Amino acid sequence: MSTDLNSPFRTKTVEQSIRDTEEPEHALRKSLSAWDLTVFGVGVIIGTGIFVLTGIAARNNAGPATALAFVASGIVCALAALCYAEFASTVPVAGSAYTFSYASIGELPAWIIGWDLVLEFALGTAVVAVGWSGYVRHLMHTNLGWDLPVALAGPDAGGTFDLLAFLLVLVLTAILVVGTKLSARITAIVVAIKVTVVLLVIIAGLFFIKADHYSPFIPPAEPQPAGSGLKAPLVQVLFGYEPTNFGVMGIFTAASLVFFAFIGFDVVATAAEETKNPQRDMPRGILGSLLICTVLYVAVTLVVTGMQDYRQMSASAPLAEAFKSVDQPFFAGAISLGAAVGLITVCMILLLGQTRVFFAMSRDGLLPRVFSVTHPKYRTPYRATVLLGVLIAVVAGFTSLEKLAELVNIGTLFAFVVVALGVIVLRRTRPDLHRSFRTPWVPVIPILSIAASMWLMLNLPTETWIRFGIWMVIGFFVYFLYGRRNSRLHKVGRGAEF
Repeated sequence: MSTDLNSPFRTKTVEQSIRDTEEPEHALRKSLSAWDLTVFGVGVIIGTGIFVLTGIAARNNAGPATALAFVASGIVCALAALCYAEFASTVPVAGSAYTFSYASIGELPAWIIGWDLVLEFALGTAVVAVGWSGYVRHLMHTNLGWDLPVALAGPDAGGTFDLLAFLLVLVLTAILVVGTKLSARITAIVVAIKVTVVLLVIIAGLFFIKADHYSPFIPPAEPQPAGSGLKAPLVQVLFGYEPTNFGVMGIFTAASLVFFAFIGFDVVATAAEETKNPQRDMPRGILGSLLICTVLYVAVTLVVTGMQDYRQMSASAPLAEAFKSVDQPFFAGAISLGAAVGLITVCMILLLGQTRVFFAMSRDGLLPRVFSVTHPKYRTPYRATVLLGVLIAVVAGFTSLEKLAELVNIGTLFAFVVVALGVIVLRRTRPDLHRSFRTPWVPVIPILSIAASMWLMLNLPTETWIRFGIWMVIGFFVYFLYGRRNSRLHKVGRGAEF
């Protein structure tokens, strides 16, 4: 932390951050409640993870003990959530981990995490849009006999442009321009459908469970096929550690995979500035949505692995295939429909998070300030939303799922590390700050959060680290060529008013 306004580690005080939210041209409308935030959290967390990763992890890594893998991943997220809750209630400003690190560690670390989040949310939005398009095309073909022209079906279907993914992002962009309250209402409706489908799986599936499928609950350990070259996990390259499938360690191997299912709860923190009572509602929204989803994930996993032998589970549609295996096609169709509908909210909330981080960086001068001007009527960052929405729509239109890497995962874990570190720093440098929610057992909880996140990061392929490093290097160039000299803090150091 540095008070030198010419240093790249200069910090923006909490008071300065809050004053920024009072500027008429750069202020967001406060319209969200704790319920809205919880719905946002559930809406973005319950997505492809629960509908896909359950089968992959059970069949390849942990068997019925995949339920424990979800618990392990939930604990990692809970440690980070406690840190996010303290920051979001203390610094109720748009930008999530970017804003938090700016107030605690410094401008350059804040830029790095902001740059990271821009990639994470943008790529995540495009990926989900393409996944949604695939579900919809499948439902159209199966139930209505309709097929899009091959050229407009997307690269994954042998075409050139994914029209459905493109249109979805554009529609969601328009909704976000009109206002977060409208998007919250739409999200609430879609989340109700999605949670209904999940509960349907749990309740209906209970009648088809066979106790034999739980034996053994933790299958005997097997050596994991050795990775080679850039495909090998970084922990294997650095330390020679060889992860296993099944057994006790297989649970943690599966946890590294199913962590994808939890990505997104931190997006709730990006809406802090648009919350009516952030000091009270942010902790409730972040922790509440994470708890609800963890319970649902564990219940679904226990039911599905009880319905079908884990060795026979589908890697692409485990929930639907589990019901097909017990001759229940109606439930299988309902699950596929719920998955398609549910992905809409995931896409919208990721896009919301992306625009808020971009908006916060723009307001601080690290990106052009023109993108931090809010709409005179809707009080939303419409310029940033339109720009990013169009760009992501184009990316989604031309993106093939085969080309997507684990950058979203490593980006989220990196944000967890920075936020946990920021809590420790701000406790030492600003003990006088009023904290409506305090992370318990500081610094123990933040240190555990850092260690757990780093462990999951080390289990990612080496090539993912290389791609992440390249993106970060590009970010350094952008910061030192533009962001550092256009930063509002830099201008304050040269005599301008903040």
